[in-house]
Order: sequence, then C-alpha cells, then structure tokens
Amino acid sequence: MTQKTAPTIDLMSGLLLLALAAVWGGSFFFAEVALAEVPPLTITLHRVFWAVPVLLLVVLWRGTKIPTSPRTWGAYLVMGALNNAIPFSLIFWGQKTIESGLASILNGTTAVFGAVVSGLMLVDEPLTARKIIGAVFGVFGVAVIMGFDALTSLDLRNLAQLAVLGASLSYAFASVWGKVSLSDNAPEMNALGMLVGSTVLMIPIAIWSDGLPVLSLSANVWASLLSVAVFSTAIAYLLYFAILARAGAANLMLVTLLIPPFAIGLGVAFLGERLGLEAWLGFGLIAIGLAITDGRLLAGARRLMGGKT
Repeated sequence: MTQKTAPTIDLMSGLLLLALAAVWGGSFFFAEVALAEVPPLTITLHRVFWAVPVLLLVVLWRGTKIPTSPRTWGAYLVMGALNNAIPFSLIFWGQKTIESGLASILNGTTAVFGAVVSGLMLVDEPLTARKIIGAVFGVFGVAVIMGFDALTSLDLRNLAQLAVLGASLSYAFASVWGKVSLSDNAPEMNALGMLVGSTVLMIPIAIWSDGLPVLSLSANVWASLLSVAVFSTAIAYLLYFAILARAGAANLMLVTLLIPPFAIGLGVAFLGERLGLEAWLGFGLIAIGLAITDGRLLAGARRLMGGKT
C-alpha cells in the first residue's frame, strides 16, 4: 500500500492563494468605504444578495444539480447564518469603530479558533497539545492588541474588537457545520446555497434594523458594495474551493496570514489608517499561534536541525 502524500502548493496554487488573500483582504477596505453611507447590516445584505446571481450563473454553467431536499436547504440556512450573516455583520459593525487593518488582524484568529472547535466537536480532528498551544498564542496576541486592562474596562473600541473575534468564532463553527452537513454536495452549490440562506436571513433583519435599503448612494459606495459582493464573496468562494481541491485544507489555511497585509496596505494607502505597535505585536503572536497549530513549520525546523547533526 502506497502512503498518500499531503497536497503541496505549486505555482498556480500559490497565485490562487494570493488572489484569494487579495479579494478577502479587500473586503475590509470595501466595507470601510461603504460604511460612510450604509449601515453595517445593510452592507451584509448587499454583500450576500449581489453574490447570489453570480454564483447561480456558475452553477447553471457547470450543470451542477440544484438540490430540492428541505433538509439540505435547512443546512444551507444554518451555514448562511454561521458563515455569512453573523460574521459579516459583526465585522462591519466593528469596523465602525476600529481600523479595517486591525479588523483583518483579529479575523486572523479564525484558523486558530477553527482548530480548537474542530478538535472539540469532530472525532477525526482531535484536540492536540499543538492546537492548544497555538490557541494560547492566539489569545495572547488578542490580549496584546486589546490591552490587558480590557478585562476590567470595556469601551466601545474593545467591544468592536470583541465583535470581530465573535465573527472569527462563528466562522470556526461554520467550518464544522459545513463538514458535517454539506460535504456530499458540490462546492459551488454549497457556496450558492449558503448565500441564498444568508440572503433570506438578512432581508428581514436589515430592513427591521435599518429600513429599506437606500439606492441613492455615491458612485464610490456602490462600487464598494458591488466589489465586496462580486470579488470578495462570489469570486472568493470559487477561488477558495479551487485551492482546496489543488492544495488541500492545510495549505488553504495559510491565507489567514496573507489577508492582513492586503487589508492593512489598502487601509494605509487609501484610508490614511495607521496601526500601533501593539497591533503588529499581536499579529506576530497570532501568526506564531497559527504556525504552531499548522505544525509544518515546526516539522520543517526539526528536519533541518536533524540534517545538521
């Protein structure tokens, strides 16, 4: 019996990974621009609503079967809540107070949270010492960013940061739900079904909270809303599943480290944002936590040290 080797990142996979990081990193920038005229929940509605027709065209073009089972669509509704409606809304609300680059750094805890949640809830992904240590580094990174006094005095900025962390936790639960409930369906159909589910959820929520969406928006805001829907959502999910098929889930997790540089770069170049030293130190600790969780960097270091002895 031949042993299966883990998928590796070839040139094309690397380029796709950078493209995914760019469009996901851009979502923080697009949202920051849109927040000038549109409330957070309505931005979430725009993001999922306009992505649906794009993915529907892809599903029809590929001839993918659209499921009719109520159970499957119920699973899509839950996935839409966990992976779109809840996290998007929390992140956009948080960005009313904190910088887009900082939101992207805090969102980098998604992979660490995901490893812990999967370890607690999935039999085939046990919670190991490496995952626990990685989570500890992630928590310390968050503590450095927020300040250790945040436990005793919560202000609006701290609440905004907690909202983004709540989004990361929601993403972590979504990954488990998707694996348990949707693994038998075509990837592009899962993306479409999830976005249909989140659109169904967000229409009444956004209208109840913000009123009917205002269409008389500036050209910049409309461009940002359509960009976050088409590029950062519809196209992003197609890239996501393409990388997953080519390079595997472990390599795909590397996108978590690549998103903040794109988001921070756009924020600095076009929004005049500046991040303090604590944000960079926190990002470093979160990155170390992810590296420990992933395990490959440590394994590579051990191989190099072993080769020198």
